[in-house]
Amino acid sequence: MKKLILTFTLFGVLFGLQGVAQNPDHSNIAFSQDFDKTTVAEADTTDKLSYLNKLPPLIDRNLFFGNPQITGAEISPDGEYIAFRKPYKDVMNVWVKKKGESFDQAKPVTADTARPVRAYFWSKNSKYILYAQDKGGNENFNIYAVDPSAEAGEMGVPPARNLTDMKNVRAMIYAVPDNTPNEIIIGLNDRNPQYHDVYRLNIQSGEKELLRKNTTGVAGWIADHEGNIRLAVRKTDDGGTELLQVMPDTLNQIMKVSFEESLNPIRFHKNNKEVYLSTNQGRDLSALYLMNPQTGEREMVHSDPEKEVDFGGAIFSNESDELLATVYTGERQRVYPMDDTFKKDYAFLSSELPDGEINFTSHNSSDRYWLVNVEQDVDPGSTYLYDRSAKNIIKLYDSRPELPTEHLAEMKPITYEARDGLKIPAYLTIPKGVKQENLALVVNPHGGPWSRDTWGYNSTVQFLANRGYAVLQPNFRGSTGYGKEFLNAGNEEWGTGSMQHDITDGVKFLIDKGIVNPNKVAIYGGSYGGYATLAGLAFTPDIYTAGVSLVGPSNIITLLKSIPPYWKPIQKMFEKRVGDLDNPQDVERMKKQSPLYSAKQIEAPLLVIQGANDPRVKKQESDQIVDALHELGQPVEYIVAPDEGHGFAGEENRMAAYVAMEKFFSTHVGGKFQEEIEHEIRQRLDEIRIDISKVTASASEAGN
Repeated sequence: MKKLILTFTLFGVLFGLQGVAQNPDHSNIAFSQDFDKTTVAEADTTDKLSYLNKLPPLIDRNLFFGNPQITGAEISPDGEYIAFRKPYKDVMNVWVKKKGESFDQAKPVTADTARPVRAYFWSKNSKYILYAQDKGGNENFNIYAVDPSAEAGEMGVPPARNLTDMKNVRAMIYAVPDNTPNEIIIGLNDRNPQYHDVYRLNIQSGEKELLRKNTTGVAGWIADHEGNIRLAVRKTDDGGTELLQVMPDTLNQIMKVSFEESLNPIRFHKNNKEVYLSTNQGRDLSALYLMNPQTGEREMVHSDPEKEVDFGGAIFSNESDELLATVYTGERQRVYPMDDTFKKDYAFLSSELPDGEINFTSHNSSDRYWLVNVEQDVDPGSTYLYDRSAKNIIKLYDSRPELPTEHLAEMKPITYEARDGLKIPAYLTIPKGVKQENLALVVNPHGGPWSRDTWGYNSTVQFLANRGYAVLQPNFRGSTGYGKEFLNAGNEEWGTGSMQHDITDGVKFLIDKGIVNPNKVAIYGGSYGGYATLAGLAFTPDIYTAGVSLVGPSNIITLLKSIPPYWKPIQKMFEKRVGDLDNPQDVERMKKQSPLYSAKQIEAPLLVIQGANDPRVKKQESDQIVDALHELGQPVEYIVAPDEGHGFAGEENRMAAYVAMEKFFSTHVGGKFQEEIEHEIRQRLDEIRIDISKVTASASEAGN
């Protein structure tokens, strides 16, 4: 599992980077709306002190959320170099070293001091490092190239060239062909902000060749192994998805699925004729298929042997393009080798490496050298270099070697029953060293919402557990990975519907079991999880003691009106799954599901965290709920980082946000708080904390 700290994606599973109304009887749940929380809090003081004293030592928050020492290693295609991310001038940048050198001999090759470089890759000839960067989180990404062997400039690194130097344009990378190592296939929405045209980009010269104008609303393009655009994906007028064959002057439909089904082309087969794709057409769980684009015929390659979850991913050979393994994620990750040699490699690695999730993060073009990461729920992971020929494993680094993993808490998969009988998978983390009873709880709904939580290391979860909170991560209906029936049960079920009920029922399940103190339940989430936080406080105010919303929408209507222009190709899908702004009945339902319109029901203290440049959940979404609560005289705090977007990438902003959240939960729920705060972080928190009286948004304007 790979998670970016404090970065969340609303509708993110769609961008390549993932019910029935009930009236149940909850009389068996030990919970009452008339419960006197203040009285219980006073009575719990002695128990609280005893409980906190049993916790492991307080771990410095910097060890959870400060920049890692080393992370994200990638081996070059020729197998001679290893690139990785490491702080340079206190900002995460890309470094490079020879494979046999120590990490102390590595040299930085990027020097962005304003914003961390979060993703990069090697060119096919191992000559360039390519990466994408935006400005202040606005998601208008440009593509940069740097030659690691070039002479260092004034910043102490080789000069980086902006290959798509345009303002208000979002570049996308579609393909990195094997046979044209100096060229990549990209998309640019410079002509029309709603649609990406396809270009061939020369890395060395920066010259671009237009390959295809996107005049028909294509959402994505697929190239074959030679870099030829052969397939396209487009949303249909009814919200479905169609796979198209790209012809010189037209697009021919090969396959179509409804909006309730999935269709995801993965890559071309080694013969460069057939294509691998995953789909759940005609079945509940998606499977891996091989399709002939000429005839549309397809045959199943693999599906989950345990018949529990959707197809999760595949590992392919860089040398032969053979399918080596398939991957599925149920409670834990499962890998199924499809190749005899890889089967032996996987068995060898499983026997030699520490227990945990084995992730194959990078391998060179000959498949001899593999970078393998091993992650546990109580360990962010270590990275190893595996020489397949020599059957030799070398440990390269621990990403957070100073983190005292012996004090971290176990993440356990659980399942509970929702009020309509649906089984909800979730993860529960109990603070280490305490009994599993009468605990303070932080519910942490995931973003997306069409994504899911998985087992593994999670900085936020471990941080909260170390402070004394149990943490529940519910994969509510509408989450991906559990089949189309489970996913589609979340259609139009935001807020007052079953998606939120599933979260509520998880809390009541833990209360009923005696695990959680009903007076000490908080909720925190980012993006859709931020929306679920606001919805929890507004629609079930009797449950939550406090809430923290990070880039959370407060009004579904204004959210849908302000989606980025490059989401236009998939707008119909939003209309089907969330609501249609042109349908009066949908609009009325979405108003009822929007926490802003029920702000007067919010009683618990709320902390709102927002990036000023967020293109997905505009600052207006946070402004309007803060303004509404302020006018109602209800307790609300507000933090806005002027140089962030959909999540906090900068270390100082990230640390300041966690300081605020830690103090907020300690004050309102009870739990440990680290009193020591670095001067720079305290100063940054003072800078981004907003005087509520100066918030200009008006709740009365929210529906306009």
